[in-house]
Amino acid sequence: MNYTDKKISDKRAIAILAKNGIQVDDEEAVIILEFLYLVSKNLSKNKEEKNVGILKEKSNFRKSS
Repeated sequence: MNYTDKKISDKRAIAILAKNGIQVDDEEAVIILEFLYLVSKNLSKNKEEKNVGILKEKSNFRKSS
């Protein structure tokens, strides 16, 4: 996976994890970041789908004449 808009570098991820007592190397940090970006991407899709559902419900709402 290649995310062009990554906001966290691999080195930064290693530092953040180390502060919390988790020791990882560069390869493991890349895997963790890819997983988190994938989860974030899917969460965004779910929120968009939910919003579309709400809009559809409202658009079919009984209109007064």
